[in-house]
Amino acid sequence: MANSRNIDIIGIQMDLGASLRGVNMGPAAIRHADIFTKLDHLAINWRDKGDIIPLRDGRSLPGLKHFQQIVEANTRLFEEVTRSLQGGRMPIVLGGDHSVAAGSIPATARHAGDIGLIWMDAHGDFNDEKSSPSGNIHGMPFSAVCGCGPASLIPYASRFVDPKKAVQIGARDVDSGERQRLREARVTVFSISDIDRLGMSAVMERALAIAGNGTSGIHVSFDIDAVTPDEAPGVGTPVHSGLTVREAFLAMEMLCESGAVCALDMVEVNPILDIRNKTGMLACELILAVLGKTVF
Repeated sequence: MANSRNIDIIGIQMDLGASLRGVNMGPAAIRHADIFTKLDHLAINWRDKGDIIPLRDGRSLPGLKHFQQIVEANTRLFEEVTRSLQGGRMPIVLGGDHSVAAGSIPATARHAGDIGLIWMDAHGDFNDEKSSPSGNIHGMPFSAVCGCGPASLIPYASRFVDPKKAVQIGARDVDSGERQRLREARVTVFSISDIDRLGMSAVMERALAIAGNGTSGIHVSFDIDAVTPDEAPGVGTPVHSGLTVREAFLAMEMLCESGAVCALDMVEVNPILDIRNKTGMLACELILAVLGKTVF
């Protein structure tokens, strides 16, 4: 298990998986929110491993835009996350669009074995090259890391996440094709309406039980567009009526209390669309919450 008192910050300037440019500056926005001073206040030993910068030229494949650049950059991310975990540290991956999870999660699975996965996102991200309406790869990584394709997206992967130990939280914009694929894979999905009915505390208790049952740890992949756009305006694919800020913090605080988190992705911060780095600062604070920052 990675030690949450010793972390590696790993940025990846990826914006090729999405339609809009700008999320490549997400790592800088989160760093600009004074994350390192705040980590010092929590007495966390941190290392900033810098940013992976994707190649700007390469080929696409049918249904897979910018395939070559994304796989090349994610291969480097896979190796960097692996080194962090092998050193007994917790990797915190700063995206970048959500396609970067196709690099980080297979590294966690290879190192830790049978892991659980909690995917917090307004979108399903469970398409493959055939079901995707757009061919944008940031809508495919959840499917890929669960072994449901596209396999070509993760050629370095030696282990997949068991879909029955994967949980999607906050869904409110899911393509019809991926809705069926999620059901067939038996991924547990807590939509925003489930959160309305059950409350975030109950949803997280169930999610932790599913992702933590018999697993060696939980990888958390947090797309900031899970939060309602009024509070997180700096995202490329906003969807109205998302998680409140308080619900998001409660989720991260409960993840921290579980002691099961072994790696974290924080993705899709787009400074071009943000207001005075409001979304970057929120992403920073959510990272701190999963590392132990509390109100009292």
